[in-house]
Amino acid sequence: MRYRGLGLQAGEANGLIFRPRNCKMETREAMTDDDAKIKDDAETPGGPEFLPPLEFSSVVILLYFPALVQLGLVEDPATGERHENLGLAKRNIDLLDLLKDRTKGNLEAEEQKFLDGVIDQLKLTYLKKADIVKM
Repeated sequence: MRYRGLGLQAGEANGLIFRPRNCKMETREAMTDDDAKIKDDAETPGGPEFLPPLEFSSVVILLYFPALVQLGLVEDPATGERHENLGLAKRNIDLLDLLKDRTKGNLEAEEQKFLDGVIDQLKLTYLKKADIVKM
């Protein structure tokens, strides 16, 4: 059973595996850099799979790119078409704002500048697309 939106299998949460029948828990070991590397190019069709670096910008991009798709600025990789869904775009922009609020004072200057730039770009584009601001 999958929990909607969480990407968890039944019994998985916070690094623990829950076993409801016998109520025992075991800790899942953290993934190391070696685990993330593909052992053999033959495992992935077409060669090795790209894994983004483990940086703050990778988290921001997880919300930024879908917002670009939802604003119709880039093609949807699944369909190859451009479409707009301003409601979902606004949701991703709001999530980025939440991330900004929750990380205030904890980011490097470069990370803060990147996050601010992403949010400003998305907000301006959203305001134009929603006909709230005419430019």
